[in-house]
Amino acid sequence: MTFDNSSSRIVRSLSGDTWCFTCGDPKDAAEPTVDDTGWSTVRVPHDWAIAGPFDSQNDAQHTIIHADGEKQARLHLGRTGGLPHQGVGWYRLPLDIPAAWSSRRVRVIFDGVMSHSIVYCNGREVGSWPYGYTSFQFDLTPFLLPGGQNLLAVRVANPSNASRWYPGAGIYRNVLLEAVDPAHIAPWGVAITTPDVQDAFATVVVRTEVTTDRAVTLQTVIRDPSGYEVASDVVPVPASTKADQTLTVANPERWNLDRPALYTLRSRICDNEQVVDEVVTRFGIRALKFTPNGFWLNDRPVRFQGVCMHHDLGLLGAAVHRRAVERQVDILQEMGCNAIRTSHNPPAPELLEYCDEKGILVLDEAFDEWRVPKVANGYSNLFDAWAEKDLRAMIRRDRNHPCVVMWSIGNEILDQGRPEGRETCRWLTAICHDEDSTRPVTAGFNDPDGAIQNGLAGELDIPGWNYRPARYAEFREAYPDWIMYGSETESCVSTRGEYVFPAKILRDHERSSGHCSAYELESPCWGYPPDIEFAAQEDRPYMLGEFVWTGFDYLGEPTPYKFHWPSRSSYFGIVDLCGFPKDRYYLYRSQWRPEVPTLHLLPHWSWPGREGEHIPVHVFTNAAGAELFLNGQSLGIRRKDASDPLRRFRLVWDAVTYAPGELRVRALDTQDHPTGEEAVQRTAGASARLTLSADRIELVANGDDLSFLTIRMCDTDGIVCPSAAQPVVVSVQGPAEVLAVDGGDPTSLEPIPGCHGRLFHGMALAVIRTRANVPGEIFVTVESSGFVNTSAQLRSF
Repeated sequence: MTFDNSSSRIVRSLSGDTWCFTCGDPKDAAEPTVDDTGWSTVRVPHDWAIAGPFDSQNDAQHTIIHADGEKQARLHLGRTGGLPHQGVGWYRLPLDIPAAWSSRRVRVIFDGVMSHSIVYCNGREVGSWPYGYTSFQFDLTPFLLPGGQNLLAVRVANPSNASRWYPGAGIYRNVLLEAVDPAHIAPWGVAITTPDVQDAFATVVVRTEVTTDRAVTLQTVIRDPSGYEVASDVVPVPASTKADQTLTVANPERWNLDRPALYTLRSRICDNEQVVDEVVTRFGIRALKFTPNGFWLNDRPVRFQGVCMHHDLGLLGAAVHRRAVERQVDILQEMGCNAIRTSHNPPAPELLEYCDEKGILVLDEAFDEWRVPKVANGYSNLFDAWAEKDLRAMIRRDRNHPCVVMWSIGNEILDQGRPEGRETCRWLTAICHDEDSTRPVTAGFNDPDGAIQNGLAGELDIPGWNYRPARYAEFREAYPDWIMYGSETESCVSTRGEYVFPAKILRDHERSSGHCSAYELESPCWGYPPDIEFAAQEDRPYMLGEFVWTGFDYLGEPTPYKFHWPSRSSYFGIVDLCGFPKDRYYLYRSQWRPEVPTLHLLPHWSWPGREGEHIPVHVFTNAAGAELFLNGQSLGIRRKDASDPLRRFRLVWDAVTYAPGELRVRALDTQDHPTGEEAVQRTAGASARLTLSADRIELVANGDDLSFLTIRMCDTDGIVCPSAAQPVVVSVQGPAEVLAVDGGDPTSLEPIPGCHGRLFHGMALAVIRTRANVPGEIFVTVESSGFVNTSAQLRSF
């Protein structure tokens, strides 16, 4: 890889398809003289494990999970997805460093490497960073040979029993190379706060960490969302220091959920009028206020309608793809989600960047373990040596994102019930306050009694309660000055399109099929249906809101099928692994978007062989009531019933006698007048034809852009066939490639990457990626034996 020398600060992506990779730990792999011609050529970001194969022995763990109520150790299967992420891998990348860089400082920045990475340059160790979720950077200058060939090498080692979910494997986030003048702004060295925000003006305080070998000046310019300069300042910097500046912006545009206005701050280091370094930072002007009676964003009350999200991208694995991140956020926001908890680790920068743009609040979380382990080789082994480094790195990287409103220092940490937990919490909280005094510090507790009794909860700015809706009032009465929210709620489990009769609340219920019912009433022992949390939040307006477990299904943690194989991905998601909404999606939408009519009818109405049997029918709506019709015959009106937890937020017809045809529901207002909204389920005939639809047909020819294509099997009338499970093959003509095909079935062991997949309840997803610098027409074709092919036309520019 060759670089130019055309600007004051040279920033080059090292992501791309020119890395050499091998699994295993070959001797002298960091040495430039080693022959790597037999290694694979891979594209970074890269997750070596997502290619599989799935196997229960890849991650079998004989353990006990106390938080799940387990009393003895058992063999857990699929806990980290059944994928081969454990072991050692090596990456190598040649760097052609210009001779002109001999006067510069050169550093490499990794957004995330999973895990226990050691970075080498020209055979010499540069540094190591074990935590797979933290961004880090190293100075390569002492190791480089400017004007010649250099070699960057990275060793990655994923130990066994190191995670509770699928972590991915390898250099799974982006990599940058920066060349800077000796007088420059330190990595993540700009900190921006807005301590005073009013209609007429906003005060913007900037602290800039400058590294310099001579006296320079720091020029700071703020531009508004339209690009106009609105404030500036210049200060001398005589030596390496932190330079403080206070600027005033008149008539500021505030960063809000409905209009997330983003400003830019340009920081320049100048030496006698010559710009020797420049950094541009996006930020938002907004005011946060947390009180025991609620949260205000810019003097407007906001409730967290949040979800928890693990970092994997479903069938794409852990390797970050900006467009895949954007798609997830778009789907969640359409549901009414306004907040994301990055459970249980620092996220990819791409997530925060897009949340800034879309107006999504973020709870930025650091750790799943402190000193007491949940898994044998988890973060507890690193905590004493690395916790402060990782926490400071997370905050310094993320502090300028207006979307970030809280720092979380832990999730269900087992230290919460131990005497030493309080001191650890105090120490971590102090680090957060030292790095950023503008945001509160929180943590999520599943043992609130332990955390309260040992004083740990009292050390936080805001304690979070995991799965405790029945105790919100009790905590409020005992601690009226505390600010509280549901940091993790529900844990409802379901499989898209899988309906089991009768529909009833079940906990820890397993079936031979390995699936959970889509009536959205099942959960593990600690969980409950969404309706319970809706009621608890609605009846207690002092609660700040909730973060549901989880927004999307994710690889690993196949609860309740922890001891069952095959089962390799979660059932917790409101949206399945492919990004297809489950029925629960519309239950949340009906509560979180009251201004938009929602009327969703379930189940599907294709039940051959069940004629004359009783089938429960549920309706998720924000209408006051609804009337149900089967083949034109009214089955009665249902209204919301506040006295019944499972009739307060959903409408239920317990026993509809099944007959093929048309099931129709009509929304009604409080006077039982039709509102105009209707929803229909029709009986599907035999599978007749495939359909294909793309979320985007115009793409960027940059080698990174994606199109997500939904494949459906329909009858002759275009009704999706809910039992269709045919294999499909996806092919592409033109400047693109197929990355993955999958149906979202958590029990499927078919390889996800590649062109082959299988429909699940009549649907599957294909992901297509453009080729770099090759624009043109793209033709995507889907084949399935016995059916006419279907195709879609895309174009890359």
